[in-house]
Amino acid sequence: MSQFQVLSKCRASTTRRFRLTLAPVLLLVSLAAAQGAPESSSSTADHAKFEQLQVKFESGPEVTRACLECHTNAAKQIHKTKHWTWEYVNPATGQKLGKKHVLNNFCIAAAPNIASCTKCHVGYGWKDDSFDFASEENVDCLVCHDTTGLYSREALRKPGKRRPKLEKFAQSVGPTSRKTCGTCHFAGGGAKAVKHGDIDPTLAHPDYFVDVHMDAEGLDFSCSTCHTADQHEVRGSRYAPEAADEGEISVPGRQGADRTSCRACHGSSPHPDDAKLNDHIDRIACQTCHIPRFSRGDYGSKMWWDWSTAGKVAPDGKQFTREDADGFEIYDSKKGDFAWEKHTGPEYRWFNGTVLYTLLGDRIDPSGVVPVNRFLGEPGTPGTRIWPVKVMRGKQPFDVESQTLVAPLTTTDKGYWKTLNWDQAIDLGMKAVDRPFSGKYGFVETEMTWPITHMVAPAQEALACAECHSKDGVLGDLEGVYIPGRDANPWIDRIGVILVLLTLAGVLGHGAARFLMSRKGSAK
Repeated sequence: MSQFQVLSKCRASTTRRFRLTLAPVLLLVSLAAAQGAPESSSSTADHAKFEQLQVKFESGPEVTRACLECHTNAAKQIHKTKHWTWEYVNPATGQKLGKKHVLNNFCIAAAPNIASCTKCHVGYGWKDDSFDFASEENVDCLVCHDTTGLYSREALRKPGKRRPKLEKFAQSVGPTSRKTCGTCHFAGGGAKAVKHGDIDPTLAHPDYFVDVHMDAEGLDFSCSTCHTADQHEVRGSRYAPEAADEGEISVPGRQGADRTSCRACHGSSPHPDDAKLNDHIDRIACQTCHIPRFSRGDYGSKMWWDWSTAGKVAPDGKQFTREDADGFEIYDSKKGDFAWEKHTGPEYRWFNGTVLYTLLGDRIDPSGVVPVNRFLGEPGTPGTRIWPVKVMRGKQPFDVESQTLVAPLTTTDKGYWKTLNWDQAIDLGMKAVDRPFSGKYGFVETEMTWPITHMVAPAQEALACAECHSKDGVLGDLEGVYIPGRDANPWIDRIGVILVLLTLAGVLGHGAARFLMSRKGSAK
């Protein structure tokens, strides 16, 4: 059988399995809707009729005060969430994480550039250390609950008649949506499709081939269908994701409402007519087979960011940008060189849910590639699975003397994006985060790993058997597992050859014996 035939057979089989598996998903979604879960498409109240919302609002905090007249505990709940604090202590590693503390290899660090980065914070007015985190009216209710699709804090800065009327937004609130979540998450990393390989504006209205769950004409999942919330704390974490996915089907109203794992809907035997495929789930994440490509929509994902080449200017002394034939920005004077990829295959890592970060002050080895974060997990250990990942690569500045990564000031008039002066940018950035800087900097190659868990492909597009079980398969050099078809054991191969030869010899010998015996019988 040819590889093409194997692929076709496997995909046809997968299509049948998908039809059988889809039923429980639809059932669960309908149950969730009946329970009044966040997936509901409309509110139970018409906010346009509320008197406290029928006034002219001069500011966002005024809207929040009106919201809190009914939703009395909402702000208190928000104050306890990662969306508000931008802090998270990983119990497995003890590391203090969150946007205020972690580094990355795209915009590098939020902490010294807080006034710019907090454009995606769920509060009003966080520009510096004077921000009042205890203030309830500083919570921005509209950024998550606007249903017009027109709300933005940037728009509120427009003067006069061009400025949107806040009361219109306040009267049109409702459940969260792909649009409201995407306002920040589609542009993670500073621009569309920078950070994630599986989250970009395509998911606002995806078709079936981009994401079978979010298909706007099909299941039409919102983000909250899976990322359910309890007291405004949204489930699902990039800092401590659930890697093993060992739970069973969770029925709304009977078990918890957590939907951030595949098994919550599909169970531990998602392939009802193929026990062999079900045997794979103890070592392979569902996403590994069912997301064979990422960035499958309208946007390429940024895969390379080289800060070391930033600083070039045009002959007239002005900064410039350069795009490729597809319109992707491949150079920016203030940011350096970029590379983008669409419909790209993920890399694969063993992962147990623990992510270890390289933080400010952590010593690095600049002679090699520095991991900004590391996915931990040993083959064969409980809770470890093979996961698909996007690996973001690039070059970023580091302190040559202390051999630590640095957090430069990139924004404001004194930041690198204006001055193109690394010495000043790093010095001011490190002072802003109360860290020393030796005054000597260089650039080091880094990589950062991001899990792929969105943009689930149609069943017929899932990885087929031969795409892993072959010498040039997608798992490539993944260590720690023996994959038939990819790997070979010399002794097993020799024994196999010997057995084949012995079998052949036996068949030939038996045939020869019967031939000779028949000749003797004829002679008599």
